[in-house]
Amino acid sequence: MTLLPVLLAGGAGSRLWPLSREQYPKQFLALTNAHSLLQNTALRTQTLANVAPPLAICAESHRFIVAEQLRAVNMTGAKVLLEPEGRNTGPATTCAALLAAELYGPETVLFVMAADHTIPDEAAFAKASAIAVEAAKAGHIVSFGIQPTHPETGFGYIKAGTPLPVDGARLIAEFVEKPPLAKAKEFLEVGGYYWNGGMFLFRADVFLAEVQRLEPEMYDACVSSLANGQRDADFVRLHGPSFGNARNESIDYAVMEKTDKAALVVLDAGWDDVGSWNFLAKLPQVDARGNVARGDVMVEDCDGTLVHGTHRLVTVLGLKDTVVVETVDAILVASRDRLQDVKKVVQRLKAAKRTEALARPRVYRPWGWYETISLSDRFQVKRIMVKPGEKLSLQMHHHRAEHWVVVNGTARVTNGEKVFLLGEDESTYIPLGHTHRLENPGKVPLELIEVQSGSYLGEDDIVRFEDVYGRTPVPAGMP
Repeated sequence: MTLLPVLLAGGAGSRLWPLSREQYPKQFLALTNAHSLLQNTALRTQTLANVAPPLAICAESHRFIVAEQLRAVNMTGAKVLLEPEGRNTGPATTCAALLAAELYGPETVLFVMAADHTIPDEAAFAKASAIAVEAAKAGHIVSFGIQPTHPETGFGYIKAGTPLPVDGARLIAEFVEKPPLAKAKEFLEVGGYYWNGGMFLFRADVFLAEVQRLEPEMYDACVSSLANGQRDADFVRLHGPSFGNARNESIDYAVMEKTDKAALVVLDAGWDDVGSWNFLAKLPQVDARGNVARGDVMVEDCDGTLVHGTHRLVTVLGLKDTVVVETVDAILVASRDRLQDVKKVVQRLKAAKRTEALARPRVYRPWGWYETISLSDRFQVKRIMVKPGEKLSLQMHHHRAEHWVVVNGTARVTNGEKVFLLGEDESTYIPLGHTHRLENPGKVPLELIEVQSGSYLGEDDIVRFEDVYGRTPVPAGMP
């Protein structure tokens, strides 16, 4: 019986601003080690028995990031299911189950999990997963209850019920909404209550039968969106109008709280949903006063202070229970007891149309990345990296000219009617209105400095004539 990991890679992760941005949210960040949260989640699943390459679910705008990150950790054969819009986990999971039944058979076991959580104890994770697989084979839809470590008011709870014949699995007696602090303390004292970690394991046919019974309109919308979608080697694009007909609902409300097949397996493996910068407190301390520091950081006479630096020296003095997060274009300083409100800051930034809410200075594209080094009214300087064998679209600009200087690797340049190679320390000028393209024909990354000059430097000043990545001919903001 095939086990298919389903990685839910949507969401904005706004509470981890300024590192997490709308165009590059937290699941794509390396926060605990050299791999991103998405990559760590995918790698964790590959230790399980009879496991298939993962199926990731994400927004269209993140498709190349997901595909590239999975390729970077050798997830050969991984599929990416593209949502036309966010409709919560109910429709996404239903579409995943439909696709799994088609690819591997109706008895395929799906392991649905968020791509932005951490689980450090992988042995405990594997043990709980094996129990859940046995319960799923017996026809149950399994939810993983996280062993609580403190009275948490930000999570829903699951109450354990009658034991099942599968050792380590129980029926679910009750789902409990996020409780007040007094009730959360009571749950911890009496025992038998677990955090709802949003992880599920079930057979495709069992889950789909329940969706069809409990949410027939959602089921029909998902069947139609998959049947009328588009497919290529890496991506399965759901049909937008059909998918939009599915009710915006979580798997918990759509299925788990209504079904009589819900079961519970306890997971005690250090799980964390990385829901705020407080997750840094789980990392090794730098001193005996509860301070945590990552990056080029100097801590002096502080208590319980969490500091994350990325681009420069960060020094903190005399702080208590404070979080400091530094990036190249924004700095967050917040009290640890107010970290859930970081999303309010992001909302204000969006209302003010500040780019810091949306994108980081380094913007990733399927061909590589670019970052702005300097920007003024009539000029912009960018650093560009093109991966070996990749190329940008054939394009032109109405309002700006460009000067390219190669600093590493070899570039193949299309400039009007001419096609030629540029080596290190060589340059070329792209006049306003000229059709042009940049390619990397070599085996090492191509890096260059681009100087733009003109009356308008916005990313929407692009006319695209040809693109190998299937992007629209004249997009806004996608070079």
